[in-house]
Amino acid sequence: MTLVALSLHLAGATVLLLYAVHLVRSGVENAYGTSLKRVLARGGERRIYAAASGTVLAVLLQSSTAVAMLASGLSASGYLTLNTSLAVLLGADLGSALVVRVLSFDLGWLSPLLLAAGGLLYLKGRSDKPRELGRMLLGIGFVLMSLKLIGEATLPLKQSDVLPAVVGYLAEDQVTAFAAAMLFTWIVHSSVAVLILILGFAAQGLLPVEAGLPLILGANLGSGLIAMWLTRGFSAEARVAAGNLLFRAFGAAIALLVIGPFSAELQHLGATAAEQLVHFHLAFNACLVIFCLPLSQLAASAVTSLIKSDLKSSEDSDTLARRISALDQALLDSPDAALAAATREVLFMGEVVERMLCPVMELLEHPSPAKIEEIRRLDGYVNRAHRDIKLYLAAIHRGVLDERQSRRGVELIDIAINLEHAGDIVSKTLVEIARDKLENGNNFSDEGWTELKALHASVRDNMRLAFNLLVSDDPVMARKLVREKERVRALVRESHERHLARLRAGRAESVESSNMHLEVARALKEVNSLLATLAYPILKQRGDLLESRLALVKG
Repeated sequence: MTLVALSLHLAGATVLLLYAVHLVRSGVENAYGTSLKRVLARGGERRIYAAASGTVLAVLLQSSTAVAMLASGLSASGYLTLNTSLAVLLGADLGSALVVRVLSFDLGWLSPLLLAAGGLLYLKGRSDKPRELGRMLLGIGFVLMSLKLIGEATLPLKQSDVLPAVVGYLAEDQVTAFAAAMLFTWIVHSSVAVLILILGFAAQGLLPVEAGLPLILGANLGSGLIAMWLTRGFSAEARVAAGNLLFRAFGAAIALLVIGPFSAELQHLGATAAEQLVHFHLAFNACLVIFCLPLSQLAASAVTSLIKSDLKSSEDSDTLARRISALDQALLDSPDAALAAATREVLFMGEVVERMLCPVMELLEHPSPAKIEEIRRLDGYVNRAHRDIKLYLAAIHRGVLDERQSRRGVELIDIAINLEHAGDIVSKTLVEIARDKLENGNNFSDEGWTELKALHASVRDNMRLAFNLLVSDDPVMARKLVREKERVRALVRESHERHLARLRAGRAESVESSNMHLEVARALKEVNSLLATLAYPILKQRGDLLESRLALVKG
């Protein structure tokens, strides 16, 4: 096999591996994304539970980066504290190491079975979850297939004259090997794929332990860099990624110093170079959990001081003030173009409402006059956009419109009205509760606060789902939004019942915060109900919406 053919073979196998990992992750997120967030919700501030949850989620998603993004988003919304989010990421890195260990076994015989079962489920499934399960099985099958292809591609390298020189150089210059693995991991955005490649080379006898150890450590640090890169520009999310990167950099630095003197001891980790490397990787991440979990609060304080809050009132206001409206008066003679412009402005309106809603839990936990004033200022932009959209759509309706255009105009007006109402609920109800809390100093009970954070996270997710629906008109997505409305109602009902039970038990914090708790839950439920109305026109046109409930139709 020529060098070019060998390179193409290895590149194709690597890309297939990357795609397979993505396939598994997307299948799990699509089918169980909401449930995964609820798993994190149940832990409250328990760091051991958070770390265990992160481990399980990383095994399911086959990606610590996916768990990092999930925990970062929940931390940014106030649903998880930074301390707890860091614990989740420590567990996620251990879960990712477990995935690598499992994939290092010879499971190639499973690939045809997984591909056949996954393909049938994906093609023949009559609902979303069977199809997503099929996607997951296909992804795992492709992972196993790619591992076999990587093994076949690397086998001829044993006869290479260049490889021994490269490997020898990496074994002597650990810093270069470490940096190269870190950079390559960041480029491909998958530490699992890079680690499997390293282990594949070791299994073929192409990579000795001395050269593989710094590569393993570099891939671990590169994994932390991926999350840091993906959260750039968002300070709240970047704090979680920075804290995890701090842990991994600290651990990798110590490991680089000790692997030389103690390299002989690694023989106890396995009979072959591949086994020693994969067990070293697993031990490294286990040690990070053991030694860094007690330091998560200290790391949270450090990164909070380094990365300032992204709530910059004057800068945000100047940006919004300079924004050019999408409501172009020159388009009024072209109804379709004008309706598209109005849709863009409604989306902007929704984005501002989302910016108001996301920091609400942080505001309720740590109220401040500056944060309160910022949300009220944003509400002013929502009110102005609501007024301009109504006037613009009224001007369109003065022209000649067909039935479809007229119906779309009415739908956009209804959406704008509902978004304006949602903004008022945030600024006039939730913000007022925060102001009262600032003045009176009452606190929620730990159980009640956990319930409210779970409710807020669900509403925030549904808000993003609703805005995606605004531009997609996807009936499957619309049905999901309506189902989520019923789930939020159930969450509010359950929280109400638990709150009453705490009142009957005479819990002091529950008695003091009773009005706040009930008002926050009611306000979030109202916001969610307003968002669910975006699904009604789509479902009504398909006949999927009855007068009082969602129609039970197949598919």
